[in-house]
Amino acid sequence: MSEPAALYEAIEAEVSTVLVGHDELVEQITVALLSRGHVLLEGVPGVAKTTLANVFARASGLAYNRIQMTPDLLPADITGTTVYRSGTGEFELQKGPVFANVVVADEINRATPKTQSALLEAMEESAVTIEGETLALPEPFIVIATQNPIEMEGTFELPEAQRDRFMLKLTVDVPDRDDERRILDRFAANPDLAAEDVEQVVSPRELQRARESITDVHVADSVREYVLDLVEGTRTHPDVEHGASVRASLALLYTAKARAAIHGREYVIPDDVKAMARPVLIHRLVLNTDAELGDVDPGGVVADVLDDVTPPGGDPEAELDAAETMAEGATDGGRTGTDFAPDGAESGGER
Repeated sequence: MSEPAALYEAIEAEVSTVLVGHDELVEQITVALLSRGHVLLEGVPGVAKTTLANVFARASGLAYNRIQMTPDLLPADITGTTVYRSGTGEFELQKGPVFANVVVADEINRATPKTQSALLEAMEESAVTIEGETLALPEPFIVIATQNPIEMEGTFELPEAQRDRFMLKLTVDVPDRDDERRILDRFAANPDLAAEDVEQVVSPRELQRARESITDVHVADSVREYVLDLVEGTRTHPDVEHGASVRASLALLYTAKARAAIHGREYVIPDDVKAMARPVLIHRLVLNTDAELGDVDPGGVVADVLDDVTPPGGDPEAELDAAETMAEGATDGGRTGTDFAPDGAESGGER
């Protein structure tokens, strides 16, 4: 089951035994895990943000720790510290909750920026430094942070450096009426249904092999240029003070490769990049003063960039010319999946 597509299908099927309507979120969290990235979940209270992280960890067989972020929390409460043992007369290392495969920072914006910074080294280097000693974190390691977008009292906005450490920002919406009805029916029949009912369906070894296989996914030069064009578009947009970083370019490339893999392809197509552009870019943009006063939304900026940048093979005039050429009897017109595949590979569609 080490193939990314099979791994994702197994996790999605198991998570859906408890949660309803979170298929796309499960896909994107799987993409982040395979891409060695971290996730910021934003949503109003009561939409199962923390539960989603918990059931995902259980289905993937990963060790899970939850940190309730509060204003009085200290960095040592996250990373750990040394404790003096009077019986031995020595200091003993006491590891903090960050030493887990899946670390959920619940309501991360309730912690002070000083405490939030305790996660910076962990998220970037998969290590923490305690009393001058650098310790490696378990592999795989992923931080899933949650935040509430409507409650601002007693919260601290995430600094730009902290936001940039998150590979994806995902929005957990209120379910539609049909999904909410399914939730009511499911929990009416089984009120005790909880994350603990989810079973492990993936072994750590299978997960590691799936992560390693992502590096073999082919990315055509035209698709790489498309990634660069999108990131550059955020830097030159008139409403943006500071656009996406180089880390964003890498994140867009890595997540596009992971998405291609879990959809059963060995190469990236422009649709993979487009699908990951919003969650990769939206939280990294710093809008200028005029845009903020005009209530410009970062999501709207990303949408503008996607509209302005033509994907490989997406020029309408070129497609029209190709169609006319085909009408005249040519054997090839337009671009297909094989245009982005390595030589000798066959086209494969979405699952």
